[in-house]
Amino acid sequence: MKLSVIVPCYNEEKTIQLIISKILNQNYENKEIIIIDDCSNDNSANIIKSFDNKNIKLITNNKNCGKGYCVRKGISASEGEIILIQDADLEYEPEDYNSLINPILKGHADVVFGSRFLGSQEHRVLYFWHKVGNTLLTILSNVFSNLNLTDMECGLKAFRAEALKKINLKENRFGFEPEITLKISKLNLRIYEVGVRYFGRTYKEGKKINWKDGFSAIRCIIKYFFTD
Repeated sequence: MKLSVIVPCYNEEKTIQLIISKILNQNYENKEIIIIDDCSNDNSANIIKSFDNKNIKLITNNKNCGKGYCVRKGISASEGEIILIQDADLEYEPEDYNSLINPILKGHADVVFGSRFLGSQEHRVLYFWHKVGNTLLTILSNVFSNLNLTDMECGLKAFRAEALKKINLKENRFGFEPEITLKISKLNLRIYEVGVRYFGRTYKEGKKINWKDGFSAIRCIIKYFFTD
């Protein structure tokens, strides 16, 4: 089965070269990397273009549209039977890909969520209130979706492409995470969760998500409980 790794990227010149190299070095041979540059105003696009590899596809947005929009473009361009979504900021480790896609390869799962809060993997200790916010959003998502996830907002997820491409995604920005969670909960899909490593960043190091995105997530959870 071919693996399509979708990497939304916005102003990640400090990490994008390393994340691409790490993905290329994974032992899953049949893969493509689809990078969507979200109108970065740093050197991200040039760094991506410097890779001379036929398995790397670069899609460039003419304006900044957000993670959800980039993911949709990546899904449309993907050719693999498995689609994995990887943030470009190196908070998540490509070495966890095997753990993430194995339940799909074994025929057990249609969707696999990574979780920063399962298992004994490395986990950088950062902001207390971010942990509280993530926990509350996951609980609220579970209440509306009737799932028992531990980390709805995790930025590392894998899907059977056939299942993912049937879902009509609409959110352009960080609302993608609660939207996809609520929508897959309405389908007859087998959902798994595996522990992954987490190397979080501080705001000085480039972290982008903030409290406004938390309120957007609440809006999306409620919205997609009542609508498709």
